[in-house]
Amino acid sequence: MRQMLPESSLHSNDMAVCDSGAQAQEGRSPGYLNLAALTSLFLLWGFITGLNDVLVPHLKNVFELSYTRAVLVQFYFFAAYFLVSVPAGLLLRRVGYQLGLVFGLLVACAGCLVFIPAARLQIYEVFLLGLFVLASGITVLQVSANPYVIALGSAQTAPSRLNLTQAFNSLGTTLAPVAGGAVFFAAISMGADPDTATNVAEFRAREAALVEKPYFWLAVVLLMMVAFFSWIRLPAIPEHRLSHSTDPSCSTSPSRSETFSIWRFPRLTLGAIGIFAYVGAEVAIGSFLVSFFSESSVAEMQLFEAAKYVSYYWGGAMVGRFAGALLLRYVSAGKTLAVCSLGSVVLIGVAMLSSGYLAVWSIVAVGVCNSIMFPTIFSLALRGLGQYTSQGSGVLCMAIVGGAIIPLLQGVLADEAGIQISFLVPLLCYCYIAYYGAFSPTLRGAAME
Repeated sequence: MRQMLPESSLHSNDMAVCDSGAQAQEGRSPGYLNLAALTSLFLLWGFITGLNDVLVPHLKNVFELSYTRAVLVQFYFFAAYFLVSVPAGLLLRRVGYQLGLVFGLLVACAGCLVFIPAARLQIYEVFLLGLFVLASGITVLQVSANPYVIALGSAQTAPSRLNLTQAFNSLGTTLAPVAGGAVFFAAISMGADPDTATNVAEFRAREAALVEKPYFWLAVVLLMMVAFFSWIRLPAIPEHRLSHSTDPSCSTSPSRSETFSIWRFPRLTLGAIGIFAYVGAEVAIGSFLVSFFSESSVAEMQLFEAAKYVSYYWGGAMVGRFAGALLLRYVSAGKTLAVCSLGSVVLIGVAMLSSGYLAVWSIVAVGVCNSIMFPTIFSLALRGLGQYTSQGSGVLCMAIVGGAIIPLLQGVLADEAGIQISFLVPLLCYCYIAYYGAFSPTLRGAAME
């Protein structure tokens, strides 16, 4: 017998039906054990995503890559969100969120296992393939879990719930650079002298092999999560599923002419741009922190010391999300988003115009302002979509491709004008997010509004 967590009267394998007595989202109990199970996924994929921050310099060192080629780690990872999100949303409307979670975990596991032949063959492109497959699985998890958390309670407290789960996501991104750095960089000081071809080959083989064990054990953890989420029974969210009722008068399935009607919802469309801007700005800042702090005109830190501040940056987001989970129960989500975005604009401006530890702590503090942005934009954009929620989630997750595009734009500007000036790119992103937070309440989110 499978273990049962507290749930609604409808189970995850039930087909959605038209029932005037069906439980409404606003009245559904959040089910704290269900929420805890989903939160474990946020922690896991946060850890996996955070590993990229140390994987980039590690692979750059192993394969002697340029900065442009090294940043392909982020490009391939976040490109998966663009390519997989919408198909994932359509799939989830057919099979439901719980099966979507299991499928996403399996795909992510497969991606981790690709790192084993990549390390043994020492082929950079195979690492990129593994990252793409891994990110594809995480995309399915994102499309499944984010709207699930929103639907496990009232719409009014959805931003608070999503901020709480995202806080654990930030815990993962905070721990990953420390754990990954300890593994990936452990043997650098013991490296062979790369003056001869033999020693270069030995160095590359040893450093590439360091990637195997972390991703193998991540695959094991992902398989354990597959077993867990196949065993438990999470409540169905019937209003987000395609109806299989034979009665056309109560069918909730959209007609062919409504296939792309989701794009007629300005709050969702502009929210997708907001997700693009936010993820791009957050990833771009994180990717350039070490280089920024090591600049002689800023703080002239050693790389090892500068790397510690990356964890402070992500740790600020974690602390802010725990605080935001409480704050958003009492304060307007849109206003909070606008204020935090403007705070980021001011802090980045200070970092661009100053030097020393004022510049360092100003840019690190942006992490605190980032804390509530993703879950707040996500919940605001999905509010009122009803049966279109899964497609809307897919569109928003597709916009995470900003994490592939914005860092490249900042890199181009850094090459042309210097790294300090290049932070103008994320500054402009936060200006747009401030606009969305201030005006999202006036935008149409669903046909019935």
